[in-house]
Amino acid sequence: MSPTLADVSTAAVPERGGGPQGLRLAPALTVISHPVPRRVGERLRLDALTAGRQVSLSRNGPDFTRPGFALGQPLNDPFISRKPLVLSPGGKPGSVRLTSPDGGTRVALAGSVLEGTWELSEEELTTGVPLELGGRVVLLLHLMEPGDDAPAPDALGMVGESTGVRRLRRHIERVADLDVPVLIRGETGTGKEHVAQAIHQRSRRREGRFLSVNLGAIPKELAAAELFGTQKGAYTGATQGRDGFFRAAHGGTLFLDEVGEAPPEVQVLLLRVLETGELFPVGGTTPIAVDVRLLAATDADLDARIRDGRFKAPLLHRLAGYDLHVPPLRERREDLGRLFFHFAREELTTLGEAHRLDNDDAYAEPWLPAPLATRLVRFPWPGNIRQLRNLARQLVIGSRGQPCLQAEPRLEQELEVAAGVAPGAAIPSSSDGPSTVGQVEAPAPRRKASQVTEQELLGALREHAWDLKATAEALGIPRPSLYDLIDKSPNLRTAGDLSAEEITRAFETHAGDLDAMARGLEVSRRALGRRLKELGLTPRAE
Repeated sequence: MSPTLADVSTAAVPERGGGPQGLRLAPALTVISHPVPRRVGERLRLDALTAGRQVSLSRNGPDFTRPGFALGQPLNDPFISRKPLVLSPGGKPGSVRLTSPDGGTRVALAGSVLEGTWELSEEELTTGVPLELGGRVVLLLHLMEPGDDAPAPDALGMVGESTGVRRLRRHIERVADLDVPVLIRGETGTGKEHVAQAIHQRSRRREGRFLSVNLGAIPKELAAAELFGTQKGAYTGATQGRDGFFRAAHGGTLFLDEVGEAPPEVQVLLLRVLETGELFPVGGTTPIAVDVRLLAATDADLDARIRDGRFKAPLLHRLAGYDLHVPPLRERREDLGRLFFHFAREELTTLGEAHRLDNDDAYAEPWLPAPLATRLVRFPWPGNIRQLRNLARQLVIGSRGQPCLQAEPRLEQELEVAAGVAPGAAIPSSSDGPSTVGQVEAPAPRRKASQVTEQELLGALREHAWDLKATAEALGIPRPSLYDLIDKSPNLRTAGDLSAEEITRAFETHAGDLDAMARGLEVSRRALGRRLKELGLTPRAE
């Protein structure tokens, strides 16, 4: 977990590997998926590793607890072995070694089977590494700040207990009862309006109105009139005056989203309101006093816009009476399990099936399958919380009538391709064979896809038996770039290009041997497997 999440301009930002008062970030495990859904979000703080000791993880211990609670329980999944997975301090500062026992539970690390001992760097732990235990339980190995296991005084309606979210809550509590303007920064879909509502609900203006205005959705020529109102007769057709949003929010809070889209003339008027508490309606000559607390939000780089002359520096200084940053979802991956189940429960409630998440049977199949949970954790989430909510709805509705969630092939491929370039994807794949610390080959140097010749591309694909992930890593290019190269090559094709007749003939020729079929047809083994499934053909068991 990045130590710079959700900080504010008024507080010190700890460096990586350091926390408050110089305390080092501690490794931790958080439950992302479990056969018993209520267990999702529980975590185990690995202080022993920081102290130089090892931790043995099995189904019988140690205990996982929900943040703020004193008592917990072990994983208790009957399909996880009693032979423990051993976590120990690594050879480099902040790194962690994982040792899988012989004959113990199958452990998959970020989608790759763990055999022997692997070492994870502090950078990988900062991103977060998903561990699948027995194909049933998914844990995220990540970093957390000291004290993050203390109970939060108020959740403020926010789901999650990551370092970034807890820090954001603390700053909301500090600024909520003051009348200073607040600038809320964050990527699209992170929940900036939710933060603004939390500030309003804990302010002295909570009994007043909360008005939300998206400046990016208002035509520039109408923005001034919408915000500051109009005087009767200000323009042709203005037969009566309008109050505008500022006067409508008098005594309450006005939230301006996408404030970076404000036209220059509106920026001047906003600055005047903030400095004097007065506004002039469009066409008016008499100032009107307003009592409004202004909260603003942006996903734009306002400092860059100031340098480009598109935003006024004095306005930024006025808007940012207190500056908050909302962390993107990829920087709070330990919250992903709880967030996903929160949105899934909302959808199931609408369908009248919320009881499906009340299961307490540890022998049941996980409702959120482990491979799917791992893909969700490794996905980069460019649309953040909004995108996660939409995906949860897609999965829930698309899996109606099924015992557990199922992703359709198109969605599964999208998650898989994106995960290939997400942080943490540099972990060696199981195709590299058993690995021990110090024996993992360094990845190929990164380069542009345009530097890869068609002959080199074909040779790498054949060398790696059309394993697209391994081929991309060998060529030193992202996996989406590999897909583009294949699509553009007139001599290469994908499994989607194959006809049903061609696949059926290959199936019969190779007696259902999927590996032989992939080599003969020269397409991705995994994609070919999906085509076989669509055609109702079952490959021969290995």
